Amino acid sequence: MKLSVIGLGLLGGSLALDLRKRKFADRILGYDKSLVHSSYAKEVGLIDEAVTFDEAISQGDIIIVAVPVSAVIKLMPKILDKITENQIVVDVASTKGTICERVKYHTNRKRYVACHPMAGTEKSGPWSAISGMFDGKAIIMCDTEDSDEKAVQTVKQMFEVLNMNTMFFNSFNHDVHVAYVSHMPHVCSFALALTVLEKEKNEKNIFNLASGGFGSTVRLAKSGADMWVPIFDDNKDNVMTVLNTYIEKLQDFKRLLENDDIAGMEDYINQANRVKKVLNK
Repeated sequence: MKLSVIGLGLLGGSLALDLRKRKFADRILGYDKSLVHSSYAKEVGLIDEAVTFDEAISQGDIIIVAVPVSAVIKLMPKILDKITENQIVVDVASTKGTICERVKYHTNRKRYVACHPMAGTEKSGPWSAISGMFDGKAIIMCDTEDSDEKAVQTVKQMFEVLNMNTMFFNSFNHDVHVAYVSHMPHVCSFALALTVLEKEKNEKNIFNLASGGFGSTVRLAKSGADMWVPIFDDNKDNVMTVLNTYIEKLQDFKRLLENDDIAGMEDYINQANRVKKVLNK
């Protein structure tokens, strides 16, 4: 199996690393618009060869598109224009509705399998590639009824090699769900980081007081704007809906605090504690 990876950042690099390590791919080709990324990926063995964009498309049995969602939206029709009936194209972007809608009636639509691995870190670049990052995580496959059945099975097997658990979603429902469990936590983390940084202007030692709770909550704020601005922009309506609900909950707590409503705060927290049952932790 010859694999082409377009986009050699955290996701693309980690996929290349483990799909080689677990012998799914015999040869891995890589393309990135950054020559630094391509050179590093080749130097450390994430890929066998750094190729051009067109070479990545023409030579891969499976083409993995691991670039920001705004780029996927633009590139996917062009990639499908160039492939043969024996190739498979997979993207790993964090939103799916716009991409799937853009290529819904493309003549090669059946060769495309829309995917979202629910895995990652706040780091970026091929030097952040991690072996085992996908183990035990969910892989969401969207609108598979529009894809060739054998292509879907091949891609499913690829992610099973990475020990991922497969889930199937409609692409627009997917975007609603990830707004809650993925996109909104990043918004909260960015906001908390800005809040503390504002305070830090006046109190230089505030970060010396930061404990594990702060570190784990604000970790996502280290994530890059080049990845997350396109996600928020593409999933704007869903993120706005979740954001409005979140603001309401913050205002609820503020009112309880203002009114010295101890019983109300206890109930607020107890209600939130129900998440432990949902997460089985």
